[in-house]
Amino acid sequence: MDRTLSTCIQSAETQPKIDVVTFGCRLNAYESQVMKDLAASAGLRDTIIINTCAVTSEAERQARQAIRKLRRERPEARIMVTGCAVQISPEKWAAMDEIDRVLGNTEKMQQESWLIDRPRVTVGDIMTVRETATHMIDGFAEKTRSFIEIQQGCDHRCTFCIIPFGRGNNRSVPLGDIVSQVQRLVENKVAEIVLTGVDITGYGTDLPGQPSLGQMIRRLLVQVPELKRLRLSSIDVAEAAKDEALWELIANEPRLMPHLHLSLQSGDDLILKRMKRRHLRKDAIAFAASAQAMRPDLVLGADFIAGFPTETDDAFARTLDIVDACNLSLLHVFPFSAREGTPAARMAALPRSVIKERAARLREKGAQALQNCMERQIGSHVNVLIEASGEGRTENYLPARVLTQSNRMGVVSGKIVGFEKSLLQVQL
Repeated sequence: MDRTLSTCIQSAETQPKIDVVTFGCRLNAYESQVMKDLAASAGLRDTIIINTCAVTSEAERQARQAIRKLRRERPEARIMVTGCAVQISPEKWAAMDEIDRVLGNTEKMQQESWLIDRPRVTVGDIMTVRETATHMIDGFAEKTRSFIEIQQGCDHRCTFCIIPFGRGNNRSVPLGDIVSQVQRLVENKVAEIVLTGVDITGYGTDLPGQPSLGQMIRRLLVQVPELKRLRLSSIDVAEAAKDEALWELIANEPRLMPHLHLSLQSGDDLILKRMKRRHLRKDAIAFAASAQAMRPDLVLGADFIAGFPTETDDAFARTLDIVDACNLSLLHVFPFSAREGTPAARMAALPRSVIKERAARLREKGAQALQNCMERQIGSHVNVLIEASGEGRTENYLPARVLTQSNRMGVVSGKIVGFEKSLLQVQL
């Protein structure tokens, strides 16, 4: 599960006026870029696309709020809404008078869906989809870093998660399509590629020969030697631990960036079982220890859910403790949000005040872990991928600011001289 985000992709004034507002994960960000291209090629003008997320009820609330605000600000614009929240409950979004078109997650990636004369609501049965559509993009606005889709859907059913009903079952993008996309982006001066999907460690189980994620990456790097930096989105510990090719890459491949984000969710075994996760506490700790032993500069992040139903004080204490046990530095914390139709929504819920308080404590723990990590970086030499205004990310995904005034984009080298406001300060 990737961190919830909200971004807006705007067209240049010389291009058709198409704005895309994105809520959710990196996969949504990639798909938003595809939709912007599809809408432009269909000849749409003065159009706003809202790409929704269903991970939390708050993400849905923010999307509805954005739609109402945009309708007030641009009454003549065509508003088209899609994404996981729409796929799961299309009737709720169709009932909003502010919306002109409602598209499902499959339909949003099809060229014909963007034609002007299509039905107002087009949402198919995502569970019947067996292949994932692939589209070529030229990059994102910053032109230095780009997400690409390698996989869709999920075959697992964690008790808190509604996303499989918005994305369907696992479907992998063939290696040839991935290679073609990466080659195109590299030719367009993209320095870093982020491989993304719903469950990327499930990659390949539906393909001939069932190549693992690590095997696919190894072949990709061989076929695109010009690619400078490759990064992974969130990975599942249980599946990643079995991927021998991935372990080899972690240990020996300098182009695979020294940062992994783990989908942990809890540090307590009983809660993990009630979540129907595939790992236990000891598995997470063992994976983190092995990965950091192989790659000493590796920085680990993780997703956590605070206040899952039945979580006791002791169970939450074990989640706080696993931050240190796994030497985690970058935390994404989600207060538990009951999603209608999931088993967790029927479990004994904690008071909202307790959920909020635990989320705040876990975020505070994460902020301290990040500060400790940044202190350890002072004096080291790094390569920073500049994305905008002199700011970007180090190889291990720590946020950094280049002190020297420069309009340079791409990868720059420098020395870390300190940090301020959770930004490493880098002197070229």
